[in-house]
Amino acid sequence: MTDHGRVQYGDTTIEYVVRRSKRRKKTVEIAIRDGGVRVAAPARTTDDQVRDFVLKRASWIIEKLEEERSLREKALCFVSGETLPYMGRDVTLAVKPADVRKPSVEFDHPELVVATPPDLAGDARYDGIREAIVEWYKARARVQLAEGVDSWWGRLGKGSRSRILIGDQKSRWGSCAFDGTLRFSWRVMMLEPSLIELVVVHELAHLTHRNHSDKFWGLVSSVLPDVQERRKRIREAGRRLLL
Repeated sequence: MTDHGRVQYGDTTIEYVVRRSKRRKKTVEIAIRDGGVRVAAPARTTDDQVRDFVLKRASWIIEKLEEERSLREKALCFVSGETLPYMGRDVTLAVKPADVRKPSVEFDHPELVVATPPDLAGDARYDGIREAIVEWYKARARVQLAEGVDSWWGRLGKGSRSRILIGDQKSRWGSCAFDGTLRFSWRVMMLEPSLIELVVVHELAHLTHRNHSDKFWGLVSSVLPDVQERRKRIREAGRRLLL
């Protein structure tokens, strides 16, 4: 169930979207996504309780909205010299005209070389280059995440090895379906290796525990003792992504 609300904090009006769920038992959480405020709450949480929670976090919300706005102002133009993260390190874009029908990408360390048709311009240029870069990330994700799942399957797997799908999710790094299918965002490949490992372990743990109960986090922490520190880093990393 989705609802909307707003609160006034000083001179700032904070508008938010509330999503209530019967599966969420206790905690209320706030996330900043695409310039908006999203509140996840248990089904029985009242409007007043949500409003009070948002007010308590208002200073933090305003700070994070400003950070996200600043990042959007620095959005990529896909020109040579800009950088993108790959496995936790910045790689430099080198955009070069070439005799090609559509943009293509090749990793020539330390550069991500993008070959483009000489006459490509405007929105078509932006969309074409972005699509080519996304496809490059997806190709890397199919290999790297499959290797990650295989390396942890002996400890966390259940039954036949799960099918792995790579998608374009922006709001989550990965998910585990009830049939065991593992879905990952291609953006996972922007993270450093230890955080890629966290995403893989997190989703594999859902094969045993389908929720985020204490048992679930107990399983994750039993194989990744520093899970809380990694969770903090992955939240910070997510706020810096530009694609």
